[in-house]
Amino acid sequence: MSDHDSKTTTDHDTIRKWVEERDGRPAKVEDDREGGILRIDFQEPEENLEEIEWDEFFHIFEDRKLAFLYQEKTADGGTSRFNKFVER
Repeated sequence: MSDHDSKTTTDHDTIRKWVEERDGRPAKVEDDREGGILRIDFQEPEENLEEIEWDEFFHIFEDRKLAFLYQEKTADGGTSRFNKFVER
């Protein structure tokens, strides 16, 4: 498996490290569901994102039984920001 292959984890420390290494922050999009939809905010303009604390982020993450799909590097070797939340 190379660094540009996608990986999946539920480990909070791994997720937090990956996000913070890319200057990201935990966030959510408000919706009709309890708690909102989780996102990672990389400071790109998205007006409906609300920054949240890691504790709230991981509470929603566990409550929804999510896993974090992510990529370390792009195919050309750059740092990847690709991520997605998937059901376990």
